[in-house]
Amino acid sequence: MSRKQMVRPGGRSARVQASVHTAVRELLSEVGRDALTVPLVAQRAGVTPSTIYRRWGDLQELLSDVAVERLRPDTAPGDHGDLRSDLAAWAEQFLDEMASPSGRAYVRDALLGDPDGGNAGRCSAYAAEQIDALLARATDREENAPDVETVMDRVVAPLMYRILFRPAALDAAYARRLVAGLLGTEEGSGQ
Repeated sequence: MSRKQMVRPGGRSARVQASVHTAVRELLSEVGRDALTVPLVAQRAGVTPSTIYRRWGDLQELLSDVAVERLRPDTAPGDHGDLRSDLAAWAEQFLDEMASPSGRAYVRDALLGDPDGGNAGRCSAYAAEQIDALLARATDREENAPDVETVMDRVVAPLMYRILFRPAALDAAYARRLVAGLLGTEEGSGQ
């Protein structure tokens, strides 16, 4: 069992996590990544360095944990009237957030400090939950909808690949083309 799985979800542990995460985010913007150290984070968060080492292991694991929390969506996906519009809007927003310099840095941090893949799984689950909400909404409207895994394979996976390995010329039109290809609709119809 990893350190993160042993942590209780409330009380002092939650307060420590919140203060350490806040300290990391503040220090990243103030001093930059290269100057960030565990003792500096601990001082800002009001904890001992040993608390951070015990809970996260090292700075990279801490950055990974912070990144995963930053990648968690804040709100439910928007309702734009039909599945194609909902999914296209979601894919465009996902692309915009993940392809931004800060989004790419969070993705890198989430993966680098996570040798067992748990954080990658959490990030994937965030996207799958959002897609599941869109598909449930479409089903409620009696629309034909693919399953979550098909959307992950045909929309999310190509977006993430391009964000990480071929970021040139990524734009909203690319996201819309992926959705159109998935749903068998023309790319330009009914934006």
